[in-house]
Amino acid sequence: MFFLVLLPLIGIIAASSSSHGYAPVSVSCPGGQLTRSSLLGLNPDEKRYVDQRYTDVAKPNLRSFLAGANLTDFDADSFLDQANPTIGITFSGGGYRAQLSGAGQYAALDSRTNVVNGKGLGGILQSASYISGLSGGSWLLGSLVSNNLISIDELIDQNTLWQLQNSLLTNGGDIANHLDYWNSISDEVEGKKNAGFDVTITDVYSRALSYQLLTNSPYDGAGYAFSSIINQSNFQSFQAPYPILVALGREPGQSVINLNSTVMSLTPFELGSEDPSLQSFVQTKYVGTQLDNGYSNNISCVNGFDNAGFFMGTSSSLFNGVVLTLDSPQLPPFLRNLINTFIVNPFERLNVDVSHYVPNPFYKSRDAKNSIERSDSLFLVDGGEDGQNVPLVPLLRRNLSAIFAFDNSNDHLTWPDGTSLIKTYERQFSPQGKGTPFPYVPDQKTFRNLNLTAKPTFFGCDAKNLSSLTSDIYDVPLVIYTANRPYTYWSNTSTFRLEYQIDERNNMIANGFAATTRLNGTLDEEWDACVGCAVIRREQERLGVEQSEQCKQCFQRYCWDGTIYEGEPIGDNFDDNGLTVAATYYNAQNVPGFHNTGPNIKRDQVVIANQQDYRDEA
Repeated sequence: MFFLVLLPLIGIIAASSSSHGYAPVSVSCPGGQLTRSSLLGLNPDEKRYVDQRYTDVAKPNLRSFLAGANLTDFDADSFLDQANPTIGITFSGGGYRAQLSGAGQYAALDSRTNVVNGKGLGGILQSASYISGLSGGSWLLGSLVSNNLISIDELIDQNTLWQLQNSLLTNGGDIANHLDYWNSISDEVEGKKNAGFDVTITDVYSRALSYQLLTNSPYDGAGYAFSSIINQSNFQSFQAPYPILVALGREPGQSVINLNSTVMSLTPFELGSEDPSLQSFVQTKYVGTQLDNGYSNNISCVNGFDNAGFFMGTSSSLFNGVVLTLDSPQLPPFLRNLINTFIVNPFERLNVDVSHYVPNPFYKSRDAKNSIERSDSLFLVDGGEDGQNVPLVPLLRRNLSAIFAFDNSNDHLTWPDGTSLIKTYERQFSPQGKGTPFPYVPDQKTFRNLNLTAKPTFFGCDAKNLSSLTSDIYDVPLVIYTANRPYTYWSNTSTFRLEYQIDERNNMIANGFAATTRLNGTLDEEWDACVGCAVIRREQERLGVEQSEQCKQCFQRYCWDGTIYEGEPIGDNFDDNGLTVAATYYNAQNVPGFHNTGPNIKRDQVVIANQQDYRDEA
């Protein structure tokens, strides 16, 4: 099983008593235009980083992974001498459920993970060029990259990060007993306001979040900028896949859907969007600077607005609403007044999920082409509000061969049902989705009833079938989709659950590992080989190389073949109210290891049945 080290709990995180750098500061401007058009292609710094990483780290690790994956009739060295498969990894939102399940999924791909009695997919993380996350997935990604790409094993062993037994809202107790914690947050947020910047609930929530995710940074990340990641040793040595946090552009009061949203990428080098509604990026380090058409109106610029916790809070601003529950006379006056503003004012309450980026870095006093450029404020919200809870769009713009898509959403009875992939598939046919071709996927009923969420599923297995989507069929990635599933633990916890005991945290992580590795390789001894087959598929097609018989058999097991489920719904096998549907179905199918015990069926029995891949045998 996935090895987890359990150490005694530590005490509550000590809170600082001053701002310690959360407020942005004035610096000299570098000169020149600080924005660029996305029509020019990738950011030059991003391209240099990704290219160098691919040469120094990604390709050598991919060579090692493929050589060790027991692929038959395949020579990794000769293939990679003429081909360059590229990999992306993306993690969905879903609060701490997504963060913890994602941590296990991440660990399964990491060659640094210590695996006992089984095997993972170690080396895929080291082979990847990009990694993205939104909302709870941004907590996972932002925390790891801001702490020098710490491994999940090391994170657990250190016993300082992710102490989730301490509630996000009270840091381990009620407000009265932790006034130092709230006084610190109040001082930090008020310091930003006194420096002349708009502050919202996102600032309060982001600082609280940082005490869980950025504990290893000085003063819990109060002064740690997301752009500072480029100075860390793992980034300097190209060890980290290029990280992208995802949020959405939204005007206050506007509803966003997958067809109209502006998908914003928040990266160490720049912030912005390739979508037709913006097509512009600004240097991350100087977000917060007063700009007009990308030029500063003053001799001074701003640093520090891109606080790492604030970026993670922006990507997950859906959680701003939980701060409103803190209305208490014991809060520091500044925080109490700020929260009361959102409680009392109907407009503010309606837009509590909006993060204010003021001044707007994309503002243009002349020749503004869209509503974003005409506004003096940039408003960003949770990256999953348009239904695309798996942040695929930025990766689709980077011509990757394969994307590992981890879905820890709450779609149907607290489990994923493919909705996010469907939204991304639909988006490509809208003006906003231009340039993001995505493989065919079925409807939600088919996802559930044809077993496409019960085990990993490949989409886009044959590029020739994608010709009606785009003329560049080999630029459509093969998607390796893995949904949250209870292999070893009941992992469908509430999105808004804000507290986990250490053993619960570790069990959630271990279950994510099991879901990604086909129960540590026990459900399919060739799983790592099948993953290798998926990673190399596009480059094989581009070169006209025939698949091996082993890979053909893998694709028969894991590829969606275009079948649409036409029958009556089987029903969700994880109904939390008695699980009677699951009991009836499993019993009827004579699933190995399962015995119907009626309406009080044990959850462990459902886990066992899931491990047997019951619908594969039905």
